[in-house]
Amino acid sequence: MKKVALHWQIAIAIALAIIAGTLTGTDASLFGVRYHAAYGFLGTLFLNALKMIIVPLVTASIISGIANIGDEKGLGTLGGKTLLFYFSSSLLAILVGLTMVNIMQPGVGSNLADALSGDQSVAEVLTKVEGKSTADVVEVFIRMVPPNIIAAAAEGQMLGLIFFSLLFGYFLSRSRSKQTEVVRDFWNGIMDIMTLITLWVMKFAPLGVFGLVAKTVSETGFASFQPVLIFFITVILALGIHSLVTMPLLLRFLGGISPAKHYRAMSPALLTAFSTASSSATLPLTMECLEEAGVSQRVRGFVLPLGATVNMDGTALYECVAAIFIAQAFGFDLSFTQQFTIVVVALLTSIGVAGIPAASLVAISIILGVIGIPLEGIGLLMITDRVLDMMRTAVNVFSDSCATAIIARSEGEQTKLAV
Repeated sequence: MKKVALHWQIAIAIALAIIAGTLTGTDASLFGVRYHAAYGFLGTLFLNALKMIIVPLVTASIISGIANIGDEKGLGTLGGKTLLFYFSSSLLAILVGLTMVNIMQPGVGSNLADALSGDQSVAEVLTKVEGKSTADVVEVFIRMVPPNIIAAAAEGQMLGLIFFSLLFGYFLSRSRSKQTEVVRDFWNGIMDIMTLITLWVMKFAPLGVFGLVAKTVSETGFASFQPVLIFFITVILALGIHSLVTMPLLLRFLGGISPAKHYRAMSPALLTAFSTASSSATLPLTMECLEEAGVSQRVRGFVLPLGATVNMDGTALYECVAAIFIAQAFGFDLSFTQQFTIVVVALLTSIGVAGIPAASLVAISIILGVIGIPLEGIGLLMITDRVLDMMRTAVNVFSDSCATAIIARSEGEQTKLAV
């Protein structure tokens, strides 16, 4: 019997999780064990396994990838292409969100802001973002050069870890001594081992995805989406346009890549990203999908880890839509200058947001503070935030994969994704 492909296993797990979560809710139990707790156990175990391999996988992939590039010109060209693509794709995502929120105007004429009075959940959110400003974005870039790389790895400060790995890999590529050949072989070996561990962990992806989705559905259900349905639809449409129109056009005309082939190759990673709501946790599977598609370790080992940290198309789009939605709900009529400011700040915070606790909420609070809108409006986002977080994470991962595939083609690689 032919084995069911991983992406179909994950899709089936999501469908079953929605049914199970809806039927059991948070209180149903069997032999004294609540289904909700069992879902949480499966999901947490899978997430922990993914997080366990992130640091060694990212470190080894960047160092071995850069070391194998071999020359300064090759590294400079690859780095320039990567940063240019990530900046451009994030800007395009924000502009799509800006266009859709101005067309749909989800907050205009609503009385949603009045509903926030006395809402305890809003108070809890505000404690997370209180005192945050644009200085917090600057602080994230300061963390790019950590005083203790071991502590940075232990605390999950990926930006600092990536910066150190880039430096280590670059100078390893510049050295030609016998001793550094041993170091190069060591990191290549670590990369091979981490790839095998990743493949093993991914065998349990359907179980982990089932637990994560079932837990979410059992807690939130679907009725909670109704009060902000237009906002919910606006974000979904904007994310859909970016991932189904903008990025496929870039794949086709910049990389000569078949969007259909790319979607099929990336479907396991996209479904996992949707389930985990974590670009970093999905990184191992994203790398594996692109390896099977024929993208070299040299390119994917550099482009993907960097993208998982600094390229957040879905997050940037969401920040823009959410900020303008809140402004509309409070009756603010934003000028062109204010909307342009939102675009710029959303672009900056999407780069540094991963290093700040309560990431998207903090980024949105920074945007609201810059244009002078009450932070209480963040409470409007909590109703649908979990589901939209899952969706925008999938868009983040898809953008990273598109960048990697396009850059691989620009480097002359003949992948399985070509038209």
